Amino acid sequence: MKILFAASEAAPFARTGGLGDVAGALPQALSRLVHDIRLIMPLYRAVDVKRHRLGEVARGLEVPAAVGSQKVDVLEGRLSSGAPVYFVRHDRSFDRDGLYQAPSGDDYPDNAERYALFCRATLEACRALGFQPDVVHVHDWQTALIPVYLKTLLRGDPFLEGIATVFTIHNLGYQGLFGPEILPRLGLHRELFTPAGIEFYGQVNLLKGGLLFADLLTTVSPRYSREIRTPELGHGLDGVLRQRSGDLFGILNGIDPEEWNPAIDRHIAARYTAADLSGKAVCKKDLQRRFRLPERAEVPVLGVVSRLAGQKGLDLLRDIMVDVMSLNLQLVLLGSGEKALEAAFLQAATQHPSKLGVTIGFDIPLSHQIEAGADLFLMPSRYEPCGLNQMYSLAYGTIPVVRATGGLDDTIVTFDPATGRGNGFKFDEATAAALLQSIMQALALFSQKARWGRVVANAMAGNFTWDRSAREYEQLYRHSLATRGRS
Repeated sequence: MKILFAASEAAPFARTGGLGDVAGALPQALSRLVHDIRLIMPLYRAVDVKRHRLGEVARGLEVPAAVGSQKVDVLEGRLSSGAPVYFVRHDRSFDRDGLYQAPSGDDYPDNAERYALFCRATLEACRALGFQPDVVHVHDWQTALIPVYLKTLLRGDPFLEGIATVFTIHNLGYQGLFGPEILPRLGLHRELFTPAGIEFYGQVNLLKGGLLFADLLTTVSPRYSREIRTPELGHGLDGVLRQRSGDLFGILNGIDPEEWNPAIDRHIAARYTAADLSGKAVCKKDLQRRFRLPERAEVPVLGVVSRLAGQKGLDLLRDIMVDVMSLNLQLVLLGSGEKALEAAFLQAATQHPSKLGVTIGFDIPLSHQIEAGADLFLMPSRYEPCGLNQMYSLAYGTIPVVRATGGLDDTIVTFDPATGRGNGFKFDEATAAALLQSIMQALALFSQKARWGRVVANAMAGNFTWDRSAREYEQLYRHSLATRGRS
């Protein structure tokens, strides 16, 4: 099959989160299944043209716009697997400090127009490059207009009419909401602005367009595919998702074993495997040293790498900080986000300098060092579509403590001392008390070395690579070709 990935970000070129990881890794896994996989994304200022050896393959490509047309260039690079990556260059839209936001943290006011241009440019680039995909796989609201355009403005186009579309929801909370005045600037007819179309409480909802017009829908874990069909986690779109439930599939994300593997990780102090964990003890000392904590092997270290936000449940951790600091443990935290949470954790670190280390920011090497050096990893999320850090933790023998939601529930099984089965700890209620109880349960097991060794072995024996997920997507693409046009 010929498959085009259209994404607003992809590692290693430019990324802000999980979407970038998926868009960079899944195409490589699919190419190993001997499909013609190509990726297209905007050429942001953050993309290093020289380092990635990008070369121009189309210049001055005419892209229809609301008034006249825009000219874009297309550059080409390669993923490490050899799969082609195309970059849409339109400096007025993408040559900026951030991908989606200004340095102030505010969304760019023309985001709708920027990504509408990218969506049209993606389809025109296919035509210009002579690449006629069987399936276009689009991701989140930034590319949701591709299936909309294919079923409306470009319906009947002989080059494009046979293309099937798959739309993946990475986080339903981000929907691409804009005022109705944006419609003509997107090239869309007013007739689409109805409750049965892309209207959403008086606004244009681009993600809703993808939900309605794509042939098949996916999200990033089986449980999340069920959760988003409920009023509690449907973000107002649960009715649409129930309407399309027969076309909605949950496929768990994977992790890249070349990037997240303690046996080869270039960021950590010592490499190790499940058969020889001596390097993990070295990594623990290194982590304690980096956060200026006492180097004590017998004290369990809890790690957090997260966006500091209510969705991630970090306020629950804040609310039990006095209790947590009274326990025999150390805690290291890396993240940024809500200023009140940043301030609370920094203040707690000044009050407990021998037990709590906090770094505010985004630091890829340090995130690897936390995964390798910690004994436990906390993810108390209120909702978590998939989650990747719990999978990284399993690969590194760092035992997750998670709330039973989304992909966290799909990947973590609470350890049962009676059977020796399980790879972590999880709790049901999104409360500070439930989190504290789960932490204490994990600490109790840490003190039982034989059983702790069993749960670590179970964790590292798991298989969460992209190859497993790629086979599921392969079957889904075939299904989309059989059902295209039904949406």
